[in-house]
Amino acid sequence: MENLRIQNTARFDAKLSKSQKELFENAAKVGGFRTLTEFVITTVQEKANEILEKNKMTIASERDREIFFRTISNPPLPNKKLIAAAKRYRNLVAAK
Repeated sequence: MENLRIQNTARFDAKLSKSQKELFENAAKVGGFRTLTEFVITTVQEKANEILEKNKMTIASERDREIFFRTISNPPLPNKKLIAAAKRYRNLVAAK
């Protein structure tokens, strides 16, 4: 079982300045993390998820905006139900 876990991992190396390492170690300690590695992985993963979620919302917003303006610029022809509703409305307004 241990071999499967090792096969599904990857290594990531980074060089830090001494002051960065001290800052990260202090934050890890204050944050209750067992190790600097646990702190870095957890923090980076949270930030990555946040960035990707924001990107999804931006893409959805842009798509929605495009659909909205395309529809405003080229409105579809009214269907039978909309025509019938407009006639009923005109009849109600004319009756007053």
